[in-house]
This record gives sequence, C-alpha cells and structure tokens, in this order.
Amino acid sequence: MGTAALSGLALALALALALPSAALENGLALTPPMGWLAWERFRCNVDCRADPRNCISETLFFEMADRLVEDGWRELGYEYINIDDCWSAKQRDAMGRLVPDPERFPSGIKALADYVHARGLKLGIYGDLGTLTCGGYPGTTLDHVKQDAQRFAEWGVDMLKLDGCYSSGEEQAEGYPEMARALNATGRPIVYSCSWPAYQGGLPPKVNYTILAEVCNLWRNYDDIQDSWDSVLSILDWFSANQDVLQPAAGPGHWNDPDMLIIGNFGLSYEQSRSQMALWTVMAAPLLMSTDLRTISPSAKEILQNRLMIQINQDPLGIQGRRIVKEKTHIEVFLRPLSQAASALVFFSRRTDMPFRYTTSLAKLHFPEDAVYEVQDVYSGKIISGLKTGDSFSVVINPSGVVMWYLYPMVLPAQPWHLVRQQGPSEGFHPVLL
Repeated sequence: MGTAALSGLALALALALALPSAALENGLALTPPMGWLAWERFRCNVDCRADPRNCISETLFFEMADRLVEDGWRELGYEYINIDDCWSAKQRDAMGRLVPDPERFPSGIKALADYVHARGLKLGIYGDLGTLTCGGYPGTTLDHVKQDAQRFAEWGVDMLKLDGCYSSGEEQAEGYPEMARALNATGRPIVYSCSWPAYQGGLPPKVNYTILAEVCNLWRNYDDIQDSWDSVLSILDWFSANQDVLQPAAGPGHWNDPDMLIIGNFGLSYEQSRSQMALWTVMAAPLLMSTDLRTISPSAKEILQNRLMIQINQDPLGIQGRRIVKEKTHIEVFLRPLSQAASALVFFSRRTDMPFRYTTSLAKLHFPEDAVYEVQDVYSGKIISGLKTGDSFSVVINPSGVVMWYLYPMVLPAQPWHLVRQQGPSEGFHPVLL
C-alpha cells in the first residue's frame, strides 16, 4: 500500500472516530429497503423527443409510482421509487443549487415527491460525491454537501444514493461521513445509500465496515449489476468469497447492497430469475427492482411478489445469510438464520446439463440434533411436516435454478440455540448451542 493510500485510510479513521456515536442512528432501514430504481433498466436515456416513454423524466416516475400502487407492489413493501443519475440540469443555478432538467422534470422534484407521498410511497434521489456524476451531471463537491442535503430535504426526498465518480479516496473519506451528518441535520428522515466501499475495493484494510455501518444505511460493495446471468454470478461469487468480512457488517439499519434485481428484463431465464430473488433474499439484500413495471411479465411479477420470500427478506433479526456448502457437483447451499428459531435454506445449482437430485440432511448442514421442523418450499408452497435433523432428504434443482426452503421448528432442541454470526475463514457455518 502506498503512502497516499495509507494517508487516505488514516484520514478515514480519524474522521470516523471524530463522528458522534449517533452518526446514523436515524431509525431507518431496519429491514432491507424495498422499491424500484431506474438505473439498470433505463440508464441515462435523456432523449425524450425520440423515446418519450422510456427517457429519464418525471413521466417515467409518475407512471412507475402508479404501478407500485395499482399492481400490488406497495402492499408487499415495495415503497421506494428511486431516481438515479441524469435527472438534473447540466449546471447548478445562480445560487449554486442543484436543479432538475427543466424539460424532463418541468413540475420539479418537490411536485414529484408530493405525488409519490400522496400514494403512500417514498422518493429516492441520486447524487455523486465528486465534481461530476458518473453520467456527467453536476456532482456534490465537499463545499456543496450541506447545501445539497438541505435541498433534498426541502424537496421531500426520503432516500439518497450517493455515488463516487470523479472523487479521490481522501475526498470520499471526508465527504461520505459529512453527508451523513448533513442529512441528519436537516431533521428529515432520509435513508442514506452510499457507494463508498465500491470505490475502495470493497474490502479491508481500505474499507472499515464498523465505521461504514455508523455512516450509511446501505452501501454498494462491488461492481454495478448488468442485465446478464454472468453479472449475477460474479456478484454472488464475490459476496460468497468475502462473506467472513461482509456478513457480520449487515444488520438492522446497515446493509450490504449487491445491487438491483434485474428480474423482468432481458438477460435472465425463468430459473435464473428465481435464483436471483432467492439468493438476494438469503443475503438480506435490499430488494430494489429495476425493470419496466408497465410491461412486466406475469411470471416475473409472481417471483418478485412472493409473499413468503419477502417475509424472509424482511426478517427483523436482519442477519445476512452465508454459503455453507460448495459441492464438487456444482451445488451450493446457503443458510440464513431467522427470528423465532426459523431458517431459510437455498439449494442452488450451477449445473448447465439437467435437473440434479441433491441428497443431504439437516444434520449434515449442522442443524441441532434434537429439533423437528416444518418445511415450506418458498416457490411451490409445498409443506413437509415433521422433518427431523437426521432425516435424509432430496431436492431436485434445475440448471441455474434454486430450491428454497423456509424451516420452522415444531420441536425445539433441548436447549435454545442461536447461530453465531462470525466464523473464521473456511470453517463452514456451524450453529452452536449456547
């Protein structure tokens, strides 16, 4: 590590230590945020003359808000409608304030927020801690942090995603905590999503997750998701490889964000769509859809609106799951501990040949010896009653697909048991009796 990197790290530590302990105890995002985000599907399409239906404009957000309300999304918890990059004019106004593009957002952001709030939804917006946003629009330099936080609060914004293009490590180390303080100082509850760790490689020593959890409600750790299965797998691989660092960092009010759900777009098959939903849920990820809700297929909608899946994702314990098995047969098993001694298991196939019959037992997955479970298949709804820890069972997993189980104890073990949240590298995930 070079001198500049060390000085940046030292600055980050110094700044974070100087923060009040309540830096982001804002009571928000106690479960992973759910909603809709423009970026992956609509990108920076600003040509409203050629493509009025799909450009980044107030019309797009009005229409998506209507869909969230009228098509049953809001009742399931999908409450945020989030603007991403390319919403603003190319210049700040004479007073140095951010302003929306006057042609594409003629009513203004406050009017859009009012529209969203009137429908029982919340509005998110995008900024960038740098000279420019990633799309080339005005960024939030350090001298504009307080002004922009106040501007967002005055508009009625409920979430801020703060990107990190065109800024240095030192500026990020100062600016991300400064924005947390500035948002809190507005007095408006604003969920704070920051991209800080993604720009620092996502891992220690450059990223201190203890500090990060005191600064941000959620954070992007890794690359942007693209509309492809390869992209989903690359994100999953990175999160699994680094789960010993990432998993303990997540919890109520502070979440790892593997990026958007791309279900309903063009790059995933039906099986792959079910897999992304299950894997993101077991990772306690924010469920931020980025698809066209006006034209979404019934099958994609059914995946995204699975009530038991959402219940698992929103579990109040907020423990992020882990990969606990990686077989030579290209089957992987993920486990997420839930409240009331329940668990979620995901059996995931990376095979590309044919459905695979995977046989195991809860004992092999290190569940306590003397428990008995009721199991519900999250997608099919099928129930298995009276599954003992030692019972062998088989699941048939389609290529690039999942079988997901919700397990609820019918008979608890002799002693209450809890899952330790941190294990050493490569030790596997072992529930322990406490």
